[in-house]
Amino acid sequence: MTAITSTTSAATTATTASSSSSLALGTTDFLKLLMTQLTNQNPLDPQDPTEFTSQLATYSGLEQQINMNQTLTTMSDNMSSLLTQVQLLASAQS
Repeated sequence: MTAITSTTSAATTATTASSSSSLALGTTDFLKLLMTQLTNQNPLDPQDPTEFTSQLATYSGLEQQINMNQTLTTMSDNMSSLLTQVQLLASAQS
């Protein structure tokens, strides 16, 4: 199990360095880490299925959070645009 940890740590370091422009771990980065971990696991001592399930649930939660963030950003942009239009209408009527 130590080999998995050290390989995963190396993958984490590489992923962190490659995504230095964004501070958040993206879905692609998460899947790369998960696949690296699965590829390099010891066949005689495979990963605990409950841990694997937990990681997949974490991925699902991450994906939902990203979708929610995109939705909130879109709503914020729409509200800002609507507020600007209302202000323009109010100033035109004055």
